[in-house]
Amino acid sequence: MSGLDFDVAHLLAGSLVLVSFLELYQDRLYALLNVYAAHALVLAASVAWQALIQDAPHLYVTATIALIFKAIVIPVALHRMIVRLGVHREIDKVVGVGPAMLAGMGLVALSMVVMLRVTQEADPLTREDLAFALAVVLLGLLMMVTRRNAVSQVVGFMSLENGLVLAATGAKGMPLVVEISVAFSILIAFIVIGIFLFRIRERFDTVDVHALDRFRGERR
Repeated sequence: MSGLDFDVAHLLAGSLVLVSFLELYQDRLYALLNVYAAHALVLAASVAWQALIQDAPHLYVTATIALIFKAIVIPVALHRMIVRLGVHREIDKVVGVGPAMLAGMGLVALSMVVMLRVTQEADPLTREDLAFALAVVLLGLLMMVTRRNAVSQVVGFMSLENGLVLAATGAKGMPLVVEISVAFSILIAFIVIGIFLFRIRERFDTVDVHALDRFRGERR
């Protein structure tokens, strides 16, 4: 592997972490969906580059799935869902942007320390890709627990899944059957989540998780 191959792979994986921070920063749903589309686009570029340098043509299928479904179909569908549900455009947060960003930086540092220590036997590219992937997963989890709006939590879940795909491709790829099954599982989960959100909106007239707690008698 040439130095250029390593540098480009490193740049794309690092860019995915950067876009995850941009997702944490957003306070409006439309902006969050646009940033998620960019997140999926960077993932598609990273997987395509891994397919090239690993000489693994099956990874191009994963890159195509990420580009078409994650970067285009899902964000457009969520945009329409927000309009149809009449969801409040601003994102309600458990903590402010500053504390969330500081927590995110701590999680990235933790990912680097842990992953680089436990993968000492792997080649440098795999080690760093796995560290970046773990950071993306943890940032996705952070977004899920610091957002009250169900739609933004769905975006956090899908960002987390992008990190898992990055980890799988960085570790010399997954079998094509596994990739396709994971892609269809995510699509099915998205459809179920969409139906679930419509039912919540129809029943409680809101998708704010904090507001839903009050219907169960849990006041904070």
